[in-house]
Amino acid sequence: MLKKTLAGLTLGVAMFAGQAMAADYQIDKEGQHAFVTFKISHLGYSWIYGTFKDFDGSFSFDAAKPEASKVKVDLKTASVDTNHAERDKHLRSAEYLNVEKNPTASFESTAVKSTGKDTADITGNLTLNGVTKPVVIKAKFLGEGKDPWGGYRAGFEGDTTLKLEDFGMKGPGPASQELELIISFEGVRK
Repeated sequence: MLKKTLAGLTLGVAMFAGQAMAADYQIDKEGQHAFVTFKISHLGYSWIYGTFKDFDGSFSFDAAKPEASKVKVDLKTASVDTNHAERDKHLRSAEYLNVEKNPTASFESTAVKSTGKDTADITGNLTLNGVTKPVVIKAKFLGEGKDPWGGYRAGFEGDTTLKLEDFGMKGPGPASQELELIISFEGVRK
């Protein structure tokens, strides 16, 4: 009788644990399946696009309970690349990213709110140029499933608009005071 009770209890705990367990993922930056990019107006005449080439991150995700999800991303500010060496040097200076004083930027979620079938608002703290501010990333779930190498993956994208002045920076003109930050990544389940 004791064996049956323990077996039933073990099975019940295992079933309950499997129902609401978020899976942990490592962002796949090595396979070139993750990007942290941005665009900003150049004086109102065109767009400047850029990316950060060196970053890492992880997330937890449960499709049945997206509000329990979490995201953390850290990036090296010196890895900024706009395909123009002199501009990149200027962006690394104390006027903008101040990479000597602030070598990393980070985002860590504090809440996830489902906004639709495959969308959510991810609220979190963004630290950039030594300043930490709450931001909301509009996120979209792209899909999940097995990969050809025996792993399991999930993918997301999201974007937010940042006011440069909130992070101690000033753009070159009135049309260049906001930046759109776009994050797209695929993670491999740990």
